[in-house]
Amino acid sequence: MSIRSKIIKRLSVTALAAAFSLPIAAEEVLLDRIVAIVNDDVVMASELESRVQDIYFRLEESGTKAPPQNVLVPQVLDRLILERLQLMLGQRAGIRFSDAELNQAMERLAKSKGTNIDGLVERAHQRGIKLAGLRQQIREEMIISKVQEGSLNRRISITEQEIENFLNSAEGRSWSSPDVNLGHILLSLSAGAPRDEVANVEQKIRDIYNQIQNGADFKSLAVANSAGQNALKGGDLGWRKTAQLPGLFITAIETLNPGQTSEPIRSNAGYHLLKLYERRGGSNTQLVKQHNVRHILLSPNEIRSDEETQAMLNDIRTEIINGGDFAEQAKLHSEDIATALAGGSLGWSIPGKFVPTFEKTMNKIAVNEVSKPFRTQFGWHIVQVTERRNQDFSEDIKRSQASQILKQRKFQEELQVWQQEIRDEAFIEIKL
Repeated sequence: MSIRSKIIKRLSVTALAAAFSLPIAAEEVLLDRIVAIVNDDVVMASELESRVQDIYFRLEESGTKAPPQNVLVPQVLDRLILERLQLMLGQRAGIRFSDAELNQAMERLAKSKGTNIDGLVERAHQRGIKLAGLRQQIREEMIISKVQEGSLNRRISITEQEIENFLNSAEGRSWSSPDVNLGHILLSLSAGAPRDEVANVEQKIRDIYNQIQNGADFKSLAVANSAGQNALKGGDLGWRKTAQLPGLFITAIETLNPGQTSEPIRSNAGYHLLKLYERRGGSNTQLVKQHNVRHILLSPNEIRSDEETQAMLNDIRTEIINGGDFAEQAKLHSEDIATALAGGSLGWSIPGKFVPTFEKTMNKIAVNEVSKPFRTQFGWHIVQVTERRNQDFSEDIKRSQASQILKQRKFQEELQVWQQEIRDEAFIEIKL
């Protein structure tokens, strides 16, 4: 947007003076002014004032002490300048979001804040932001996020060695270990206790263990007998990372199923019993249903309409159902050059490999059934699943998640560098 196309808004000198330390005139005069030039765009005083007021509102709402205006205003202006630069890049790249995509983003935002669209709009109204302004704000945030993602993903790479180093580090082992919800009973015993005392405590812990095996309530026995810090809470330790537990505990619960109690464990503190209530996450087996799938793709073009393309694919499907070979038909007709020579084979699926419409069709058809033609952004498809299997993707998923953690860290580091670069390359004149 050029300077000439900026709409001059009506603001009072009094309001601007309060925000930007201008001398207050005796009379109220309606005006707006430029506070920064950013390439061929500008930031207006009214925009800056509106953003500052919004931030003060948020800080007050959260009970956070607000910094003085002479500290906050330059920071907000700097943020607006960076936003302008990123929006310019988005405009240059042709990044747009439809109203439907914007509505979905608003629904997700409302859900994350524990409300609905009406609640989100009401909160915006309380901050002096109308619906149109809220939608524009969210749309711009989406564009900026897309610009950052596109610009930084090209600069960030995660090597297999980096993933390996992370998983082998103390942090990585802790992160990748499962969470366990445990109950604990401790019978105290000093390291140098006499033999007869050891025998008595050992017999007592064995009796408690036998009671539990015969159906007695673990929590009641913990309250009555345990010397642990959580005894009065029924011995509940709550959720803990396995890697953060003592080595003896890790070994004891390794083979337990939820609901089972360990054999008595001896440590320097005494004898322990551990009950595994639940286990989640970590590197437990994660079976994923896979499909060995193939397809035939036809795309509408200048000489073949959408309806004609669908009809042609229906004829090919009928030919296959009547005994024709799917692979041969794919070689003859499929316009997916990458798979046509392989008989249309896309190999074994993994979650997220295909677009949602394709995955939905693939998931619902029977093995060897040929789907009816369906449309994606690539054109019209027919699909056949030749095999299905459940595959353990625990290690792949763990490595993928580790890669995402490392990527996010690099993203945050690189974001600051990149933003400084685009700022350095821009023409910026502060008029505040």
